[in-house]
Amino acid sequence: MKIDKKLLVLTSLIILLPVLLGCFFWSQLPKTIATHFDLSGQANGFSSRLFVVFGLPFFLLLLHWFCLFMTSKDPKANNVSSKMHRLIYWIIPLVSCFVMISIYGQAFGYMSNHVLIANLLIGILLITIGNYMPKTRRNYTIGIRLPWTLDNDENWNKTHRLAGKLWVSGGVLIFINAFVQIVVLQVFVIVLAVMIVLPILYSFILNQKKKV
Repeated sequence: MKIDKKLLVLTSLIILLPVLLGCFFWSQLPKTIATHFDLSGQANGFSSRLFVVFGLPFFLLLLHWFCLFMTSKDPKANNVSSKMHRLIYWIIPLVSCFVMISIYGQAFGYMSNHVLIANLLIGILLITIGNYMPKTRRNYTIGIRLPWTLDNDENWNKTHRLAGKLWVSGGVLIFINAFVQIVVLQVFVIVLAVMIVLPILYSFILNQKKKV
């Protein structure tokens, strides 16, 4: 996959936008800022103002570049749908905006329900990825990369059709639970386990049947 330089610059600038915001409000920000929250939305982790304004955005920027670099070096990158390629460019910028808005909002006392917002974002992200998974052909960087999925197109396609349905369903459940907020941790863990384990088991069973 050839890196889209214009899109790379645009998404990189979006990731760094919170730096400008942090510099503008530097004197109004507390020296220690909450950066981690429990499932009830209470702060349980803190970082320095310097790290929040500069360190966190630049870390996300490096992560963004790393993901794009690894994807571009995949010899089967052309098998990934164009929509999934675009999604890869936008995942980290969207996460960056959400994370930094949440942190700054908490610092200024404007945001309190982090559980609702986090679940909404995760739900939407899972629904989006799940929708594109069945359209992604065999490659080495995106998808359920197991020895038997990477070795067989039929196994890959069937596994990702199932995974796509599970990810969309899981995303919908998490999205709904953002408003209901019933046993948030348990629901999240169960949904995540089903989304990961079932496609792996299904792929393994398909592989074993092929050997018989």
